[in-house]
Amino acid sequence: MRYILSTFFALLFSVAAMAQDVEPAQSTAEPAAQSTATPDNNALWESGNKAYIDGNFAQAVADYSAIESRGYYSARLYYNMGNAYFKLGQLGKAILYYHRALVISPSMDDAQHNLEIAQAQTKDNIAQVPQFFLHRWLRTVQSTMSCTAWSVISLSLFALTLALLLVFLLGTRLAVRKTGFFGAIASLLLFVVTTAFAISERNDVINRQGAIVISSAISVKSSPDRAATDLFVLHEGTKVTISSQVEDWAEITIADGKKGWTELSHLEQI
Repeated sequence: MRYILSTFFALLFSVAAMAQDVEPAQSTAEPAAQSTATPDNNALWESGNKAYIDGNFAQAVADYSAIESRGYYSARLYYNMGNAYFKLGQLGKAILYYHRALVISPSMDDAQHNLEIAQAQTKDNIAQVPQFFLHRWLRTVQSTMSCTAWSVISLSLFALTLALLLVFLLGTRLAVRKTGFFGAIASLLLFVVTTAFAISERNDVINRQGAIVISSAISVKSSPDRAATDLFVLHEGTKVTISSQVEDWAEITIADGKKGWTELSHLEQI
């Protein structure tokens, strides 16, 4: 029993630390609701919103980018930046910022909707490698919430597991002890699943392997060398996965599994 409790507490501390590390509270995207916002950032936010409403999308991008350059960000800021870039016809940047908004807030329906509209206008139509339905379903469920949200649920289930375990150990009636025992098993399994979701979301944020092509068209090479053989061409807005880097080159994988090398200057990481 002592070993089980010590294991639980180790998991508790690791999940709590993970929740603190992944999503800083810094944001000026909605200044009225953010205590960290400064007057200058508030002014930039209002200026960017006004510029967007007035149709001055380049100025809106400049104001929002000024906020981002100061180290402040939120899903709403990235969403607005995506909208402004979309209005400017810069699909690569628009898709990039919609993805960034969804990393912070996976359940943001507006960002997901606009991302799909922007992706429909890209030139590359790459077939997705089929995934096992269970893996695809689990990834869909995982993406409904952020790392912090999954961590909070995980911690709550951990506390529930301990409470039910105490019911099992201290209960005097058989029915009560059975309820505590089977309830503890069920909540423990859910704790493991939600912790796995939180860890996976954390890894997605930290590793940042996803990237978007921001150049109008790029040639993907067989090796990190401009003189290497061209394998295929990608266009602005296509999402790729960076598997490794060599100086100014990145080895990328696209949705259908094809691999190759391209210069990092053509990409921007999500």
